[in-house]
Amino acid sequence: MKKNIVLFILFILPIVAYLFFASGINSFTKLPIITHKVADLGNWKSLKNEKVSLNNKITILGFSGSNLLKNRGNFFNLNQKIYQQYHDFKDLQFVVICPIGTENDAKAIIDAFTQFTDVSKWYFVFATPDQINAYYSQLQLKGKLDQYAGTSDVYIVDKERNLRGRKAKKGYKEGYDTFHPSELSNEMLDDFKVILYEYRAALKKNHNATKEL
Repeated sequence: MKKNIVLFILFILPIVAYLFFASGINSFTKLPIITHKVADLGNWKSLKNEKVSLNNKITILGFSGSNLLKNRGNFFNLNQKIYQQYHDFKDLQFVVICPIGTENDAKAIIDAFTQFTDVSKWYFVFATPDQINAYYSQLQLKGKLDQYAGTSDVYIVDKERNLRGRKAKKGYKEGYDTFHPSELSNEMLDDFKVILYEYRAALKKNHNATKEL
């Protein structure tokens, strides 16, 4: 009996463990595309009067609404749970679309973050409420913006401007609620890691292909 247990531990258990983890990796190497080729941000300007583009960047996209300061805790949650861990990734940006007139509120949030965060990957861009609602509509999501042109959800947009999400019981989970830190720590962080894994795997594949040439 003891001999059989030893044999199981030495030979069978490692194989079972390998198959388990291998199947997990294969299941999560691709995050489903919810909306293909969402629109870029056009000529909307940031706090520093910069033009911000979604092209060739992994973007965490948010819609602040005019109650920016009232909901600043949501941005703090996002900053602590996601941004702080990954802001060194060079092709990453956090973009928040805000109604024109909230520039001072956005600056107050950035100034607060500056005390403990490198804010170089945070971008607040500004447009009219009509423009914001029109932009949100073309994302083709089930959710809606509130009366202030905002939502507590944020979205993952890949380098090709595809909006990504995860399979859920009823279709797909499109966004991640910044009001709930646990959702950011679990579902969003898991999905964000999948996106990073995709790009790192692609870079490694291209690197190996170049070496073979």
